[in-house]
Amino acid sequence: MPDNHEATDRTIAPVPRITIQAFCETPETAAMIEGIVSDRRMQKAHVKVQMGGGAAAVEAYRHAPTPNVILIEFVGTKSRPLECLDALAECCDEGTKVLVVGHVNDVLLYRQFMQRGVSEYLMAPVAPVALIAAVSDLFSAPGAKPVGRTIAVYGARGGVGASTVAHNLAWTVAREHGTSTVIADLDIAFGTASLNFNQDPPQGIAEAVFAPERLDANLLDRLLSKCADNLSLLSAPATLDRTIDLTEPAFDALTDLLRAAVPCIVMDVPHHWSAWTRRVLVAADEILIVASPDLASLRNTKNLLALLQVNRPNDAKARVILNGVGMPKRPEIAAAEFAKALDATLQASIPFDPALFGTAANNGQMIAEVQANAKAAEIFSEVAGVVTGRSEVKRSRPNLLEPLLARLSRKKAS
Repeated sequence: MPDNHEATDRTIAPVPRITIQAFCETPETAAMIEGIVSDRRMQKAHVKVQMGGGAAAVEAYRHAPTPNVILIEFVGTKSRPLECLDALAECCDEGTKVLVVGHVNDVLLYRQFMQRGVSEYLMAPVAPVALIAAVSDLFSAPGAKPVGRTIAVYGARGGVGASTVAHNLAWTVAREHGTSTVIADLDIAFGTASLNFNQDPPQGIAEAVFAPERLDANLLDRLLSKCADNLSLLSAPATLDRTIDLTEPAFDALTDLLRAAVPCIVMDVPHHWSAWTRRVLVAADEILIVASPDLASLRNTKNLLALLQVNRPNDAKARVILNGVGMPKRPEIAAAEFAKALDATLQASIPFDPALFGTAANNGQMIAEVQANAKAAEIFSEVAGVVTGRSEVKRSRPNLLEPLLARLSRKKAS
């Protein structure tokens, strides 16, 4: 039987627009199910929780259609689980799936449940994420490839270098892990990804956002431009021919398509606060908050962490990166004090290096292309390992000709 006590680290696909009705025997299980309703992966699902266990489920559907998923809790054999399931089978509509939460660790009982068509048996107490994963898996096509992982990068305030971190992170994931990656520049008016990757694609993210009725896998493929091995760019037009007044779900369809197409999506989220930026952050699998060592960044980061913790109760905390640390003659909050004030551990501190970062920006290169052994390049490598769940990476020895060869290949491609 599956172990449901530990939350899974894998990326869980959002649950589709379905109806779930749960019949519980204990208040603890009922409260847990009610709690997952607000989880980011359950936004589309409609969930109803009631007490009474299997007997209540049988009575409820004698003369009523069954939902997409029925979840039943059985405390023990006194609940007559097998009799209830047999009775339920007589009135279940075709296509209805049944999940059972049980309190008995019995292999024979488990096999009897499976023989009666139960989709999954979860041992109580069930971790919220384990239940969400079980429901999500019910609607995944057999043999379907894993859903792509979204990593949202957001600046605690303007000008802290969040876009630079996002672009270098995506490039590092693609290069060092050999993972197909998309960098999605969500700053439609002022995005810099095309500049940082020395690209000038004729189309980009605006085509997907302003004409959602046309968006499909074929259009998405045309909108992506390749900028390195395993790395594609969904660029922002960076034009001011129209104002950017987006609805809250503006990026939902695009995100779903990207998840289905590539294993890793790094989202460069612009620093402004709106319904859609909040939605993108809350829905992401990983969040990186980039801050500078100053009071405004500290205040904003603290507020962001608090909001995200409330809205993502079943997820790991957002990771915090300090950028531009050690600028000469600038008073700044020490990294240890910054972390203490947040009551959190910093993921990384990137040193102030204007020559390196300025050269990379002006040349349309990544940090490791300019200086492969730079401290910042090592940090991006470490962060890439953490957000992809692969902390140890065999890094190839630096090639002094690599930056030159990369520039020549770009010229040939253009």
